[in-house]
Amino acid sequence: MDPRTNTVDGVVRRSAAKFPDRTALTFDGRVRSYRELDDAVTRAAGHLAGLGLEPGDRVAAYGTNSDAYVIGFLACARAGLVHVPVNYALKGQELTYLVSQSGARAVLVDPALAGTLDSVRGDLPAVEHVLPLRDADGSLLDIASEGAVENAASRAAGTDLVQLLYTSGTTSKPKGAMMTHAALVHEYVSSVIALDLTADDNPLIAMPLYHSAGMHVFMLPYLSVGASVNLMAAPDIPEILRRIESDRIGSLFLAPTVWVPLANHPDLETRDLSSLRKAQYGASIMPVTVLNRLRERYPDLGFYNCFGQSEIGPLACVLRPEEHADRPSSCGRAVFFVETRVVDAEGNEVADGESGEILYRSPQLCQGYWENPDATAEAFRDGWFHSGDLVTRDAEGFVTVVDRIKDVINTGGILVASREVEDALYTHPAVAEVAVIGTPDEKWIEAITAVVVLRDGQDASADDLIGHVKERIAPFKVPKQIRFVEALPRNQSGKLLKRELREPAATA
Repeated sequence: MDPRTNTVDGVVRRSAAKFPDRTALTFDGRVRSYRELDDAVTRAAGHLAGLGLEPGDRVAAYGTNSDAYVIGFLACARAGLVHVPVNYALKGQELTYLVSQSGARAVLVDPALAGTLDSVRGDLPAVEHVLPLRDADGSLLDIASEGAVENAASRAAGTDLVQLLYTSGTTSKPKGAMMTHAALVHEYVSSVIALDLTADDNPLIAMPLYHSAGMHVFMLPYLSVGASVNLMAAPDIPEILRRIESDRIGSLFLAPTVWVPLANHPDLETRDLSSLRKAQYGASIMPVTVLNRLRERYPDLGFYNCFGQSEIGPLACVLRPEEHADRPSSCGRAVFFVETRVVDAEGNEVADGESGEILYRSPQLCQGYWENPDATAEAFRDGWFHSGDLVTRDAEGFVTVVDRIKDVINTGGILVASREVEDALYTHPAVAEVAVIGTPDEKWIEAITAVVVLRDGQDASADDLIGHVKERIAPFKVPKQIRFVEALPRNQSGKLLKRELREPAATA
């Protein structure tokens, strides 16, 4: 092994050498020190290699958050295997697509999901091994927890692939971003610096680890600095609030889809959240009205806006707590290892304050998309990665997201950012959640349509909401129609699936 190489599993190995007896990870009553975690990773890696899996082979992980899930990822890294995190809500053709497109030879699965996997096994001829993650005889967790510790050296190099991070598929079929060990380790450094992560933060991680933010912005960066990470199976709001109080949690990352209902939860009135010092949000856009409500209620709590995408590991920009007062809608400035440009459709730099596509150059970037050379060539052009995000950037480098380029609405030949309309609707007291889309229209090309979830116990008509918006934005941006729904379609990482709202059955 080249002594200059840097691998994902090496992050934990180094922490185990520095803090062997410090608590690394707690889950469901199980507590592991850094030495115990590193030994568990080595045992699990040896078992995977013993199955005949070779460096570069793909291993899908189909499970909810657990200590076993973390060990499984790190064991794949140490064994030189390519980890493929799979959204645990997927089933049928969606599940088949990710496992088969990645060419996975093995699947690590929660027993609770084994039946769902079994139902599609006939469509997965490349899968040779199915191994329970936990809660079953012969599980990876059992194997990792007992026995001799041998062959601790990683079988990987920094330039090797360690994970296929599939994009959320909000606009098309998911693409597997090919992440190397070195790309992710660079991203961990950026996360530690931008988010002020320290060993004393006592973080709680509740968002899904199959999503890049939970694993690569918080779990591994926190393990790299020797923090004691508290892991939850799922982001249950009453349990999150209870754990903050009982465990004196100091750092909490949640998607806006969890922050929004948490901000309105009755348990906020009774729980002591005084230990919480850092609150991070990201993965989708946070309504400014909700953010301001939280900041006013908890003035000593530092909020961090985390922005990026899977292809860059995923952290690209951060808005720090002291920057929120002047720019609450901004996602901040580029992190340590990221360089940005903002360009128009012809690739020319736009002036400060004008909208354009944000491009990235960074060692954090993926190598391209797995077995998709056309998509890779489209994304990597002229020495930059094209993000697909429409933003503005000011003279000091602060970025504000306008929209996904594909979510901009062409109404009557005028381009309207859906986020601006959504922000106007969020100021109405009856609106809990909203998504604005363009629907086909003979006259307008696309009609601005708002899909709204009302707050419990609140009432508002379409005319009420349209009148409210008219008072706040230009007439051509006002929705032509309002549709009321019980809930918005989202994936498990909290990203809104606007493509489902645009489907004919959803807009009829």
